[in-house]
Amino acid sequence: MSDGVFHGISWGLGGAYVLFLVLLLTADFFFTSPQFVIAALQKPEIQASVLLTLKTCTLSSLIALTFAVPLAYTLSRYRFPGHALIDTLIDIPLVLPPLVLGLSLLVLFHFPIHGWKLESWLRESAGLPVTYHVPAIVLAQATLSTAFAVRTLRATFDRIDPRAEQVARTLGCTQVQAFTFVCLPQAQSGVFAALIVAWARAMGEFGPILVFAGSTRMKTEVLSTSVYLELGMGSLQAAVAISLVMVTIAVSILLLLRILGNWGDT
Repeated sequence: MSDGVFHGISWGLGGAYVLFLVLLLTADFFFTSPQFVIAALQKPEIQASVLLTLKTCTLSSLIALTFAVPLAYTLSRYRFPGHALIDTLIDIPLVLPPLVLGLSLLVLFHFPIHGWKLESWLRESAGLPVTYHVPAIVLAQATLSTAFAVRTLRATFDRIDPRAEQVARTLGCTQVQAFTFVCLPQAQSGVFAALIVAWARAMGEFGPILVFAGSTRMKTEVLSTSVYLELGMGSLQAAVAISLVMVTIAVSILLLLRILGNWGDT
């Protein structure tokens, strides 16, 4: 195969997929109009959905980062019995069908296991309802976002030479100091990237939220479930308008991620 044929196939197949994505976005854009987008955003339930989406995505992404940083660092720097098993378990939320993940969360919290129910215990001990309430949204989002954040941070820590931390240890630094003042500054762009990926993935979460938190308007409705509810009521224009809002947010997030990636490479 000549170089020209090879490049032609590469550009042809790659360009076909990019063109398909452009056609998807173009179809959404021309199907609706700015008036429908404005009308959708003026609905009180959609405004509440946008606000709840912003709150839950931010909280769940911060929770994801809290768990992902130490977990990714441990998996990158240490080898121990069960390392491969833990590394595999982290990928389970990524490969499970979303409805299965939501059902698993529902069973864990809502149904009694040998006479003990986690939901009842949380209500009685902390006064915190989870299932079909806002905490269920955050938990569903964080469960999947954490897995994505771990994978992003694991690649970041793998690229950082551990010798600098070892030198810091020989100069009297503790492990915590070496991590905080030597490793973490080098991983700064990766941490921001993991936070953005976790936030974007949380915004797109649907299946687990629908099963575990429900889609009650003005209570547990986020943007992804707003699209589902509008479709269920036959409001296709409103559903597409909300989808365009999500696409706009997603594109902004991805552009920010690209900028951070370029900044980290300089």
